[in-house]
Amino acid sequence: MIRFFRRLCIFPLLLVAVFPIAALAGETLRVLAWPGYADADLVRAFEQRTGARVEVTLIDSDDVMWQKISRNKAADFDVFAVNTAELQRYIKQGLVVPIDTGAIHNLATQVARFHDLKAIPGLVHDGAVYAIPYTYSDMGLIYDRNQVKTPPDSITSLWDPRYSGKVLAYNGSTHNFSLAALSLGRANPFHIADKDWPLMTRRLIALRRNVLTFYTEPSESVDLFMGQHVALLFANYGTQQLKLLREAGANVGYVIPREGALAWLDCWAITRSAHNRALAEAWIDYLLEQAPSMALVNRQGLASTTTPSPDYRPGDRLIWLQPVEDVDRRSHLWERILSGYKFEKVMAQ
Repeated sequence: MIRFFRRLCIFPLLLVAVFPIAALAGETLRVLAWPGYADADLVRAFEQRTGARVEVTLIDSDDVMWQKISRNKAADFDVFAVNTAELQRYIKQGLVVPIDTGAIHNLATQVARFHDLKAIPGLVHDGAVYAIPYTYSDMGLIYDRNQVKTPPDSITSLWDPRYSGKVLAYNGSTHNFSLAALSLGRANPFHIADKDWPLMTRRLIALRRNVLTFYTEPSESVDLFMGQHVALLFANYGTQQLKLLREAGANVGYVIPREGALAWLDCWAITRSAHNRALAEAWIDYLLEQAPSMALVNRQGLASTTTPSPDYRPGDRLIWLQPVEDVDRRSHLWERILSGYKFEKVMAQ
């Protein structure tokens, strides 16, 4: 009788443990993701575990993601990967729902900087968590150890005349104005005050004069770095570029400048039209496990939120991207700066 009673007590616990997975069998999870975030072998492992079917749609830009999610009010997808800056408009439009963090058991496996979700701008609204950090890339500095004997410790190194003609920077209006703000000691690089636009513009004109050129793609930056004897690179793609350069045989180091590094943080969010939120949460929890996390590192050269990176030092500051004050204004001014206009013409209406 005692043995029977014990079995009777254990049985409900077994149901609690088994039912969530059993309840997912036969369901379909519709995933919208960037390349490398939902590789076929990882998807198969999740399907075998849950009995669910996963449909993956890949995107290559934030604009395409917005079109797909906003169309039909998110009815076509259950879960998607979005950076913290872009996430804000999905929240404002009511296209995503709060996530039950209690269902994401692997949150405990993430490195310390991701434990306090409230400290990451844009994740928590009115006390509710709307996205779970997955992968990120900071925009640090890559330097040629053969030419730069002392690791650069400041973003102002990009303007250093010692490296004139040996600097590579990224061709991006939004990030470059934020870089200029950081280099001039501004606390919030995502908001430029009206009085500061002339100062930031002059700063970027000076950057244009100091660089070899501005790149757009990671592979392009590697070719230029290797072929043009570059000393210093602003790594818009972060550790992804570091991995490519090392694989190409470059003797390079990587640092986060003392001002901090701009960084994008991609998170998983659940749409308001998700057919099965428990299945979406199970997907997010699964991707924080060791195998999917290391796939990001080993295959994509990206940083995982669950694995400490050997290229970071204690205290390195990451500045998560946020929406900027005026995207159009930054773009307009940057196009003129890049075209080689003098200050007066850049600022002319």
